[in-house]
Amino acid sequence: MTAVITGSTGFVGKNLSLYLSDRGVEIQPLTREVLERGEIRLPKDCTTIHLAGIAHDLHDRISADEYFNVNYGLTKRMYDAFVASDAKTFIFLSSIKAVAESSDDALSEETEPHPDSPYGLSKRAAEEYIESCSLPEGKRLYILRPCIIHGPSNKGNLNLLYEYIAKGYPYPLAALDNRRSFLSIENLCFVINELIAGEVGSGTYNLADNESLTTTEVVRTVCEVVSRPPRIWRVPSLMVKFTARLGDLLHLAFTSKRLDKLSEGCLVSNTKIKEALGKDLPVDARTGLRKTFEWLRKGAA
Repeated sequence: MTAVITGSTGFVGKNLSLYLSDRGVEIQPLTREVLERGEIRLPKDCTTIHLAGIAHDLHDRISADEYFNVNYGLTKRMYDAFVASDAKTFIFLSSIKAVAESSDDALSEETEPHPDSPYGLSKRAAEEYIESCSLPEGKRLYILRPCIIHGPSNKGNLNLLYEYIAKGYPYPLAALDNRRSFLSIENLCFVINELIAGEVGSGTYNLADNESLTTTEVVRTVCEVVSRPPRIWRVPSLMVKFTARLGDLLHLAFTSKRLDKLSEGCLVSNTKIKEALGKDLPVDARTGLRKTFEWLRKGAA
C-alpha cells in the first residue's frame, strides 16, 4: 500500500508518515516545488493525502491572497491530478475553521459553514472546489476538518500556554469558563489509517477527541505534568476586559483581540466519523494533552 503525502515535513506530516510507515504503508513525499510546477505523477491505486498549506497565522502577518494561492490553489492542482490519475483515494486535510472560528454549540457536518477569517475562507474555497467536481467511479474522497491538533513537534497556542504555566505564573482567566475541543495527533493518524485500510464511504468528516475541556482544565493538566500546584485566579470579567482595552491603547501583548482568542469556545462533534469507522478513538482528550505536555517538558529539560 502506497500513500503520497504533501506537506510531509510539517507537524502533521512527520507524525503521520511515521505512524503509517510503522503499519506497513510505503510513504512517497510530494514536495511543494513539484506541486507548484504541476509535475504530479500518482502511482496506480495509491492514497493521496494532501496536507500542504499555510497554517492559521496567530499574528495576522499573512495576506488573504497568500492563503488562497496556497490553501485553495495547491489543493485544486492536487485534486485535479488525482482525478486524472489512477490513484484510488484522496484525503484532504481541511479545518474546522472552514465552518466557523468559534461556537458554543457542537459543530457537526450539517452546520452551515460561515468562515470569517482568510484562513477559514481559503480552506472552505478548497472544499467547495472539490465538492463541485464529479468523483470518478471507483475512487474515494475524504474531506477532514480537524479542530486544534496537538502532539510532538506541535507549535501554537498550546505551547505558549504550557510555557507560561510551567514557569509558575498564575492563570487569571478562570472566570471565563470557555470550553474547547482538541484533537490528539494520534487520533488523527488513527482515523487516516482506518480510512486507507477500510471501506468507509466518501464524505466530509469533522475530527475531534471525545471530550471538550475548559482552559482551566488544560492548565491543571499542565500543572500535573510539571509537578506544580495550580495557581488559578478568577479575576472578574469586567477587570479582564478593562485590562485588555488598556492593552489596545498601550500596544501591549494582552489586547482585546488576544482576550477574544483566549475566551472563545469551539466545540466539535465527532459522532459521524466514529459511526462511519465503527470504532472509538484510541486516546482520550486528557491523555492526549498529557502526552503533548510531556513531550514539551522533555524538550525543555
